[in-house]
Amino acid sequence: MSTEPRVSAKRLTVPALIAMKGQHPIVTLTAYTAPMAQRLDAHADILLVGDSLGMVVYGEDSTLGVTLGDMIRHGRAVVRASQRACVIIDMPFGSYQASTAQAFDACATVMKETGCAAVKLEGGAELAETVYFLTQRGIPVMSHIGLMPQRVHAMGGYRWQGRTDAEAERLLADARVMEQAGAFSLLLEGVDATLADQITQSVHIPTIGIGAGPGCDGQVLVTEDLLGLFPQTPKFVRRYAEIGTTIDEAVASYAQDVREGRFPTDAHSYSRQK
Repeated sequence: MSTEPRVSAKRLTVPALIAMKGQHPIVTLTAYTAPMAQRLDAHADILLVGDSLGMVVYGEDSTLGVTLGDMIRHGRAVVRASQRACVIIDMPFGSYQASTAQAFDACATVMKETGCAAVKLEGGAELAETVYFLTQRGIPVMSHIGLMPQRVHAMGGYRWQGRTDAEAERLLADARVMEQAGAFSLLLEGVDATLADQITQSVHIPTIGIGAGPGCDGQVLVTEDLLGLFPQTPKFVRRYAEIGTTIDEAVASYAQDVREGRFPTDAHSYSRQK
């Protein structure tokens, strides 16, 4: 499996992602804003506009308060600011569960308003009819199984999945059903690593892991986590930088310069006099 980065400026497509399974590890990062998307675009195969923006951007306790309008607004910014990564947008809680018609209307709206390549839905076998309905009508779907943040209350909190034989059998069945329904990829969150590897080997579509071990076809992290912008670090995250500390130091220096009269200077001021 090659680990060489891609250098083409052409935007990656859904069929191209499928073809990467077993050939190239798929690099996925979250992006919610244009400046961040611009920074990440050269390095990521997928930019995922996750409903995690509710927690990361807006400071909410869960993803449940995120609206369709939020996803469209942030998704549009990420698509506009990127050129090569495949942009996939999360469908927020309540926008696709009621019926296949509701799901199609919401997903079609997101794709038309943002220009994204695909959408992501949380759910397994119970969403098979919906995923089939969408994919048969030209909407590419990434399926999200395992730990599903939109079901945090029903699942009893943010607990990793596949702890028992029953859970493992259900997740393996969910993966196979989602592939049969037409999903082009599986996002496995908080899944036992051995089980995630088994799922990856049992399906013909790429798996993207987050807290699911090294056996998946690709990995995703919340960008702000890997950059060290939050004080707490989940077990499955490696911090590649401490940007939070850098920001603290820069802002402290600015505040001190303002209070002590060192900023602004003539060099930072407009004047009619030369």
